[in-house]
Amino acid sequence: MSLSISKILQKRKSSVLEKWIQNQLSDEGLRDDLISNDELRASSEELVDILATNLNDTNIEDANSEDFEPVLEIIAGISLTRARQGFSPRETGLFVMGLKDAILSVLQEEMQEDPTSLFRESMKMIKLMDNFSIITFETFIKGREEVILRQTDEIAEISTPVIRVWDGILALPIIGTLDSARTQVVMENLLQEIVQTGSSLAILDISGVPAVDSLVAQHIIKTVSATRLMGAECIISGIRPEIAQTVVHLGIDLSTIITKATLASALKYAFSILKLEVRKTQKEKTTLL
Repeated sequence: MSLSISKILQKRKSSVLEKWIQNQLSDEGLRDDLISNDELRASSEELVDILATNLNDTNIEDANSEDFEPVLEIIAGISLTRARQGFSPRETGLFVMGLKDAILSVLQEEMQEDPTSLFRESMKMIKLMDNFSIITFETFIKGREEVILRQTDEIAEISTPVIRVWDGILALPIIGTLDSARTQVVMENLLQEIVQTGSSLAILDISGVPAVDSLVAQHIIKTVSATRLMGAECIISGIRPEIAQTVVHLGIDLSTIITKATLASALKYAFSILKLEVRKTQKEKTTLL
């Protein structure tokens, strides 16, 4: 009497694990810089154990069975971890596909004298593992999206620093495109810093903004208006010739906003408003006798 695939997996669990580990270690694309051999073995052994425990002749053809919830939980955890560690979708997918190859290899050894049963059981296992692979990819994509969103937020924070250039004067250099979401970050950072420092002047430098259209101009105007509501005056610097021409062609009214060509000009103007004067001094050279 031929054995079922569930009984074979339970009996040959160690063989499946070793074949799977060998398949992974022999892969030229193995990222040993991201995961150690011990971590690889531990995660592989955990998945083989839980699969062998929960697989039976009834649920093998139902990948959505509640029996597989522990299996899917482990697969999801591995996929999320690998997404955060920097593995590619291919590398993560091959992790589960390698398990399928190892199981099919053991099946062939156990059922080679019964080709009909081998084919039938192999097809069941292939369909089950393919479903697990799809779940692996879906979870990996969600994990990668979380990483991208987190990095986007971090980049937005880094690219919109509020600098205290002088007592009472803040500067906020903007690099890259200014959209609605980023404008909100700019406003929050700038207004919070105005409150904390009690500054009365803020310089918004747009030298790093590649292009200014009507939407970007509206975002700038909103930022200036919010700054004024906090009792501070806002100066726009970094108005390049092409930006000035675009603003004029679009008919955008910036006449109520103080604009300067460079950050240095804006800072000089801010000094004049605060009645500050910066002088260059030259130290006298001393001669040793």
